[in-house]
Amino acid sequence: MSNESDAEDVEAVGGAEKPGAAAVPAGFELGTDGPKVILAGLDGSDSSWRATAYAAGLARRQGATLAVAYVQPVLGAATALAGAVVEETTQEIADELLSALREAEHHVKEVWRVEWRFLTMRGDPYTGLAKLADELRADAVVVGASEQAGHRVIGSVAVRLVKAGRWPVTVVP
Repeated sequence: MSNESDAEDVEAVGGAEKPGAAAVPAGFELGTDGPKVILAGLDGSDSSWRATAYAAGLARRQGATLAVAYVQPVLGAATALAGAVVEETTQEIADELLSALREAEHHVKEVWRVEWRFLTMRGDPYTGLAKLADELRADAVVVGASEQAGHRVIGSVAVRLVKAGRWPVTVVP
């Protein structure tokens, strides 16, 4: 007896198998042909830089695009009076992160290349990353572990992304 099957291709229909047709997934399916977009959250913390480096390695090996996102925090009521200063500071942070990414790319350009883009928006980090992941149809989201003690009580961005259950999420320590 050989390992080859003499059976025709089958398609499941209402729990039964129908001979002659191959099963075809309906609609868009994440990850079926390997990742195309890997989203990394970057906020300047050590763990977010490690997450971005990890995501870059994944993107390089898989031939995917790396989308690096910095979500600029929104103003709380207590800081609303200093709005312009805070907004300017968060934009400066975004500019510094982009500059550091370009410098890192320059250092490794002779060794390997990754197609990447930097995205920034204002808002809550979880909401911003979730929105970007959906818009980009990200196949994976990579974030750094929270370095803030308060997140053990209210939940970190990473935990909230995992609980959303819409993308594979890798949390880098």
